[in-house]
Amino acid sequence: MSDLPRKAVTRTAKLAALPLGFAGRATWGLGKRIGGRSAELVARELQQRTAEQLFKVLGELKGGAMKFGQALSVFESALPEEVAGPYRAALTKLQDAAPPMPTRTVHAVLEEGLGAEWRELFLEFEDKPAAAASIGQVHRAVWHDGREVAVKVQYPGAGEALLSDLTQLSRFARLLGPLVPGMDIKPLIAEMRDRVSEELDYALEAEAQRIHAEEFADDPDVVVPAVVHRAEQILVTEWMDGVPLAEVIADGTEAQRDRAGQLLARFLFSGPARTGLLHADPHPGNFRLLPGAGDDEGPEGWRLGVLDFGTVDRLPGGLPETIGICLRMAVTGEAETVYELLCAEGFVKESVALDPDAVLEYLLPIIEPAEAEAFAFSRGWMRTQAARIADPRSPAHQLGKRLNLPPSYLLIHRVTLSTIGVLCQLNATVRLRDELAEWLPGFEEPDPA
Repeated sequence: MSDLPRKAVTRTAKLAALPLGFAGRATWGLGKRIGGRSAELVARELQQRTAEQLFKVLGELKGGAMKFGQALSVFESALPEEVAGPYRAALTKLQDAAPPMPTRTVHAVLEEGLGAEWRELFLEFEDKPAAAASIGQVHRAVWHDGREVAVKVQYPGAGEALLSDLTQLSRFARLLGPLVPGMDIKPLIAEMRDRVSEELDYALEAEAQRIHAEEFADDPDVVVPAVVHRAEQILVTEWMDGVPLAEVIADGTEAQRDRAGQLLARFLFSGPARTGLLHADPHPGNFRLLPGAGDDEGPEGWRLGVLDFGTVDRLPGGLPETIGICLRMAVTGEAETVYELLCAEGFVKESVALDPDAVLEYLLPIIEPAEAEAFAFSRGWMRTQAARIADPRSPAHQLGKRLNLPPSYLLIHRVTLSTIGVLCQLNATVRLRDELAEWLPGFEEPDPA
């Protein structure tokens, strides 16, 4: 029972056609150049055609292919503007939408999970999905007690599709690399593979969401919908309205962008400290901006709504104290201490010897947002950082290749980079230092008393 295109041969054929399509378009572009068209116009048209094919296939396949596309979508701010333009519209489509599965399939999953009389649990149930994502889609409904709810229904065969896609994508990761300069695609795909079983387990997701909902129940800044009911392939939570973050990115006012950015940073760093969990899927489709009420109607009173706890990192003690200490020492220029800490944590392997001052010089532009009282995140800043690290001729690129990312930091690193990517999409001015001082262990100077 499945309308998800999940037969291995079908999915593999669709994905395998992507690099062939890239090569075909390059040949087409060369022909256009020989025919007299300018390199700039040809390049732009090539990018547009590539974006259309890439994200059409990823969106159609859902599963790991779409999940990979969503992960990439937060990094579009790293692309040069003449390249990013054609990609942006296609990328954002993946952040909050995908082709829905047929109604008959949805009803079959509900009957299997909730029983033959599943309709009696709802006063209303909308067959048309309100949103669709990589492994499931969401339907709006009214629970039998009158509460408005979101019913997440997992695609049948989602696990098989996820693994098949990610295996296939890893085979031509090198060809996808240029989509995001400075980012190694292969570890991203490998880490997604490692998380497949967790993400498919709605019991784990329900527990992570319940913990967050209880912790943030009375929070003035962050809203997490409560869990109402769970079955094997079904998760029912309270419904949450609000402005999707993708809309704030596209059309938000400066005040809305800044408020959304501040709250996103606050949630990133306060979540692990308060719950022992790190929300590890920070693409814009998982966030809403909720207007305040009464005296708080202005953007300064708006709150951040957080969805989808299918991927979390378990950090019982919060974010590692070493991150905070390293940031503090780097900001004050203590190169030797920073280097010693990085070696002790495995960021520099025992067989590698680096110049501490060169390491600090490599880090300082990246940690600039932690140094400033308020930092203006922008696509321009993100592009500068990506170009510096991606250029094989630059010292930063050469040094970066010799650094190591310990497995325990892999998800933290990806979430932090993804969040920064979203902040740059928002063009938000954020007082990041304030959030680090309050929530990141080790960032504040210890009290001598």
